[in-house]
Amino acid sequence: MANVVLPDAVLVKNYVGGDEIALATLIERHQSKIYGFIYSKVMDRDVTEDIFQDTFIKVIKTLKTKNYNEEGKFLPWVMRIAHNLIVDHFRKTKKMPFNRDTEEYSVFSIMTDNSPNIESRIISEQVEVDLQRLINELPDDQREVLVMRIYDDLSFKEIADLTGVSINTALGRMRYALMNLRKVIEKNQIILTN
Repeated sequence: MANVVLPDAVLVKNYVGGDEIALATLIERHQSKIYGFIYSKVMDRDVTEDIFQDTFIKVIKTLKTKNYNEEGKFLPWVMRIAHNLIVDHFRKTKKMPFNRDTEEYSVFSIMTDNSPNIESRIISEQVEVDLQRLINELPDDQREVLVMRIYDDLSFKEIADLTGVSINTALGRMRYALMNLRKVIEKNQIILTN
């Protein structure tokens, strides 16, 4: 029987309920993404490890005090904590560049507001609906592999184990699913960007 991969939300709930292994699973699952994100900002392994540890200390404290509101966004929440700790690090070490406004340079030219406006959110939601409709039209075996890989973030080995096929078969189904999606998108001239 293949291992069942529990969603983040279930692991968070289990951890809050006292299952320490659930937290270890969450950390192991997202370690490379979070560590890579931190390292890409600070470019120092020792500092990265410190911030990574501090990130999970904050995660543990928040979960233990039951202040975490589970909305299926565990990883983005942890990334936000890591981001804030990176900013704190640069503030403490005063390594953030300070530039005064001049005729050639304005701080507003490099500041961006990446939060989506209402139009972007509506477009994103429509793209998601369109994409889901296209995915639902795929043959069952292709749709199953695509959903496990893209939405559940499973490896092809995990997919092969869960579906009872070889890794090559899982890879082939993914390849055909993507090819079929591209054909339908091109044929119907669907635009899936915001």
